[in-house]
Amino acid sequence: MLGLMQRHPLLLSSIIIHAARHHGSAEVVSVMGDGGIHRTDYAGIERRARRLARVLQRLEARPGDRIATLAWNDHRHLELYYAVSGMGAVCHTVNPRLAQDDLAFIMNDAADTLLFADPGFAPLVAALAPQVPSLRAVVLLGDQAAMPALPLPAGIALHAYESLMDEAAEDYAWPAFDEETASALCYTSGTTGRPKGVLYSHRSAMLHAYASNTADAFGFRATDRVLVGAGMFHATGWAMPYCAPMAGAALVLPGRHLDGAALLRLLNAERVTFASAVPTIWLGVLQELERTGGRLETLRRVGSGGSAVPRMMFEELGRHGVTVQQAWGMTETSPLVTISAPLPAHAALPPEEAMRVRLKQGRVVCGADIRITDAEGAELPWDGVAFGDLQARGHWVAREYLNRGAEGAADAAGWFRTGDVATIDAAGFAEMVDRSKDVIKSGGEWISSIALENIAVSHPDVMEAAVIAARHPKWMERPLLLVVPKPGRQVTPEAVTALYAGQVASWWTPDAVLVLEELPHTATGKLNKLALRQQYQDHLLRGGERPA
Repeated sequence: MLGLMQRHPLLLSSIIIHAARHHGSAEVVSVMGDGGIHRTDYAGIERRARRLARVLQRLEARPGDRIATLAWNDHRHLELYYAVSGMGAVCHTVNPRLAQDDLAFIMNDAADTLLFADPGFAPLVAALAPQVPSLRAVVLLGDQAAMPALPLPAGIALHAYESLMDEAAEDYAWPAFDEETASALCYTSGTTGRPKGVLYSHRSAMLHAYASNTADAFGFRATDRVLVGAGMFHATGWAMPYCAPMAGAALVLPGRHLDGAALLRLLNAERVTFASAVPTIWLGVLQELERTGGRLETLRRVGSGGSAVPRMMFEELGRHGVTVQQAWGMTETSPLVTISAPLPAHAALPPEEAMRVRLKQGRVVCGADIRITDAEGAELPWDGVAFGDLQARGHWVAREYLNRGAEGAADAAGWFRTGDVATIDAAGFAEMVDRSKDVIKSGGEWISSIALENIAVSHPDVMEAAVIAARHPKWMERPLLLVVPKPGRQVTPEAVTALYAGQVASWWTPDAVLVLEELPHTATGKLNKLALRQQYQDHLLRGGERPA
């Protein structure tokens, strides 16, 4: 027997329709390329998204076409999010921080037909366009007066966004179609090979946004002002462009201005209450607070992930009255799967034990699930000790990659291999031990690089740390620690090595510590350990040894 309730397809257009109808005056604040502030609201975004849908029709976009964006976090990118997906096409958010060769590969793999790009990317577009034969037109996200010179191959038209918008009507009506229709396309960062396409559906994105907005997750309210520091080109900005308008919360979009000084000014000037970004971004904000003696006037919560959040970040932001929520996910999981939210049993924990819980990546949100397995695929116990390959499944977890068939696909039961190594405790809290490619296997025993990095950044003079597996003549692999001092500070290898005494088994202690001026990062802001391994993996073979 079936229920007697109405059935409407779960479509992303319903979010912006709701926001415009019920929270129309909620602000959308954008920092533009020149640092100026643009203000609109959800009613304005929805109207312009309908106008943009007419523009897409004029450019002969069809349902199912992949429409690429090469843009920062701003109101025009938000309009593209809703117009492209809302008309049944696929919003392909291209990460501008990827190497040009990778960008050409993913645009060809996606068979992009149109490209909407920030004018600042004109030189990159000029280099890419001849390599993408499916491309019919480029639209620069600005007005005609600000159009830079952009030579394009014959057959690829060039347009100014605002000129097209001025000529378009607002009479577009959002269509209804199958909720399993593809909505957006994001590619992995390609640190272990060519980037791979993750094709989201309207259904998966809607269910993910609902789950992300539950109280123990991000739980936005109409009174919140949400800064999206995660790139809208990366895993749909961690779904913040969907979650905030769903709740009627104001959106603050920082554009390309993500340095500590610019973010601190914006957080305070726009009275931001919640902000999302990878730990590297928050380390920059903390440095600026320390440098200026400033304060965070309205910020109360921070969502962070992408790499393990160091204890220092919890403690330093806590001194400013800010609670850090650590989450875990990946492009293939939309991204949210787990979030660190306390249970009743945690209320009475001593401070040190409570911090240990907060340092974990947390428990699963409803709609997804996780497990850990050994090398043979047998499920391991949730005892907080055993660690193995982390697998995930759920309504918003990838079944397979675009154009890859069975390569990297989930198994018959839906379990997707994440590439992370983790433990799960009896309360269901997952803790990432490492990426499978980063874990150190010393004499047959595993060492967690994440645990060693968290200890290193607890040193008051250390800004950032990375641990890699270095080749060793006896033990095969040993941990090598690379640290970057805070500006104006000095740090010695001996001082950092001393931190490990009593905190880890003695054989976990890094064999050597190198003090560097900076560490490389990937296109999504994570530490680029592949580059570090290529440069330093033979350091111990060349005579490096543990400091005295």
